[in-house]
Amino acid sequence: MARERLSVVVTRRLPEPVETRLSELFDVRLREDDTPMTKAELIEAVKQADVLVPTVTDSIDAGLLGQAGEQLRLIANYGAGVDHIDVATARQRGILVSNTPGVLTDDTADMAMALIMAVVRRMPEGLAVMQKGDWQGWAPTALLGGRIAGRRLGILGMGRIGQAVAKRAAAFGMQVHYHNRRRLRAETEAALEATYWESLDQMVARMDVISVNCPSTPSTFHLLNARRLKLMKPSAVVVNTSRGEVIDEHALTRMLRAGEIAGAGLDVYEHGTDINPRLRELPNVVLLPHMGSATLEGRIEMGEKVLLNIKTFEDGHRPPDQVVPSML
Repeated sequence: MARERLSVVVTRRLPEPVETRLSELFDVRLREDDTPMTKAELIEAVKQADVLVPTVTDSIDAGLLGQAGEQLRLIANYGAGVDHIDVATARQRGILVSNTPGVLTDDTADMAMALIMAVVRRMPEGLAVMQKGDWQGWAPTALLGGRIAGRRLGILGMGRIGQAVAKRAAAFGMQVHYHNRRRLRAETEAALEATYWESLDQMVARMDVISVNCPSTPSTFHLLNARRLKLMKPSAVVVNTSRGEVIDEHALTRMLRAGEIAGAGLDVYEHGTDINPRLRELPNVVLLPHMGSATLEGRIEMGEKVLLNIKTFEDGHRPPDQVVPSML
């Protein structure tokens, strides 16, 4: 006798190949429109599903988990970051949490380099001139940016993505420096040609570019606060493709407007879509709508990991990408 298929609820639209495979394997409820679920819809989902597949736009907090049905046993997150999920509470309730690490490393590192080049070479300003039809032709002193090669890059967070950024930066001739909770092995450091700084303050004060590549945790909240941002050279730029909460956005905006920091490239924001309007006005800032992982290949690979985690769980085994509180 065939066993009953798992009930799976997906909170957002996913790439068509992923949705098709989910439908083939499980009793899945897909999202018809690409908008986040309301709180009421999430409550209904956790009451009914064996497996919930949320994304970064869903808040899976203790209050929501408290209303989950007894059958909910796995939250198979579609994404690597799990700071929107109360993993500790889920664990207490016997609910496993999995994520999709590793598959977006190269895509996010590519975007970090794109932002560095866009800010340093003043690409948005050039684009604005062309879109307005104001270009009067080449001029020796027009829109002079800076050379990437030779600049000091300080990477904040040297995990998978940080190391991928380091490799790309080295190929462009940048000098790679980093700060991390733990120093890398000597052989890894040598392969990346990276210099370790135990003091984040000292590193920030000496870099031409800061790339934020650390996760959002209580210890990284406002890691780049107003005091630390003031240590940056006036000619330096900061790029963030990680989590918006790592930077004090209000302080960053104020210092960019005052010319105390030369520029910024941001793909993530402290308050989600509620971006400081004064930040939007600045010509030396590149703002992107959380596009760091937005490649079709990456999104499909994320889905494949979700599928594997659910299928492994269904077969009675621990999901390969299970998240536990000690990992956070």
